[in-house]
Amino acid sequence: MQLLLITILLLGLAFAGIAIKIWGKKDGKFAGTCASQSPFLNKEGEACSFCGKLPDEMSDCSGEKKAN
Repeated sequence: MQLLLITILLLGLAFAGIAIKIWGKKDGKFAGTCASQSPFLNKEGEACSFCGKLPDEMSDCSGEKKAN
């Protein structure tokens, strides 16, 4: 029972932290959500599958596909 309460408390703190981060950001958007911005996740330098930008073109990921 004690483990369940600790688990629920930690999950609640995680959700509260995410909610505070969204509340504190302009328009509730996370910055840098494209995987292509991370050198650990995109070792080949591929374009973002969401917006189509290359890692060196990243300023924000608005979701608008660029023309190829």
